[in-house]
Amino acid sequence: MAKNILVIDDDKMITKTLQKLLVKKGYGVLIVDNGKDALERIQSFDFDLLICDIRMPQMDGIETIEAIRKERQAQKKTPIREIIITGYADEEKYKSAVNLKVADYIYKPFDIQDLLAAVKKNLT
Repeated sequence: MAKNILVIDDDKMITKTLQKLLVKKGYGVLIVDNGKDALERIQSFDFDLLICDIRMPQMDGIETIEAIRKERQAQKKTPIREIIITGYADEEKYKSAVNLKVADYIYKPFDIQDLLAAVKKNLT
């Protein structure tokens, strides 16, 4: 059974690239461009992994992950592993991600093989 990944990023070029790459590797992929839409999706669909950008409109990636975790806990569902991707070296956001204990933190532009390795590692 294919593993399902929710990609949360407002950069269309990144999401197209990730979708094409991950589908080619056999994963189910759903793309949303903000945290609010991500929250709606996780209420009705189970994902095995989240790939989330830090800087987004409405809710940033840290807020989105916190809200998703809270929602999953309210639904009495197991946590979803998260990979954060970012194009910004923001020390404060990095510390927040470390405090959240996200599975991986990857800087854009990322090496495709590094990203695929992180995805594979976090889906096993």
